[in-house]
Amino acid sequence: MAEHKKSSSVPFQLNLNTVLTVSLVIASFFIGVLFTKNQYLEKNIGKPVQAAIPQQGGQPSAQVPAGKIKDVSNDERIRGNKNAKITLVEYSDFECPFCKSFHPTTQELIKTYGDKIRLVFRDYPLPFHANAQKEAEAGRCIAELGGSEAFWNYTDKIFERTTSNGTGFALTDLGPLASEVGVNQQSFQQCLDSEKYAKAVKDEMAEGNTAGVNGTPSTFVIDSKGKTQLLVGAQPIDAFKTVIDQLLK
Repeated sequence: MAEHKKSSSVPFQLNLNTVLTVSLVIASFFIGVLFTKNQYLEKNIGKPVQAAIPQQGGQPSAQVPAGKIKDVSNDERIRGNKNAKITLVEYSDFECPFCKSFHPTTQELIKTYGDKIRLVFRDYPLPFHANAQKEAEAGRCIAELGGSEAFWNYTDKIFERTTSNGTGFALTDLGPLASEVGVNQQSFQQCLDSEKYAKAVKDEMAEGNTAGVNGTPSTFVIDSKGKTQLLVGAQPIDAFKTVIDQLLK
């Protein structure tokens, strides 16, 4: 009787051991999967995802290494001393709300550093801002017909008045604005309607892409030796002062 019970319990113990072994193998597998997934998430969390289309810069990002930027020529739209030691090249969009909020910062930097810095304006009209391309072309027409002072007056006023986000400044108001900054309105309208600067605006945006721009505002800070730092987004003035002061040493 006792032998019978002993002999009958062996298969049961074997079956139980088999079940436990299989269960442990399965559990180990799932634990391994979870551990691997956790390791992947810890390693990749916080890594930036590259945007498929250009973006308007919201929160300012950290300084990032700059790509090769097109050399500045004296016939570009320059505010400040053309022979300044420090050059700020801003890729901007007249309909970008962050460019609008950032514009007073550039004005304040010019006041603070005087002849030591100059600001270069370059076009980067974002494709989802309906009026931005035409406003960029308008800026070039004004620069052609009225010179640097007229262009910067146009820039100051359009950023002051636009409500941004694509259609913040009506295209029908561009003519009167041109007149306001001292440009013949009829000549301006002829220039704008001809679309003579449409390709130049798009080419400048492409050059920005090559240099590492993918949103606005994006500002390259360059010293007299060509050392370059890119600041992305509507950075506070202190961020620029830190970079400029280092480059002036």
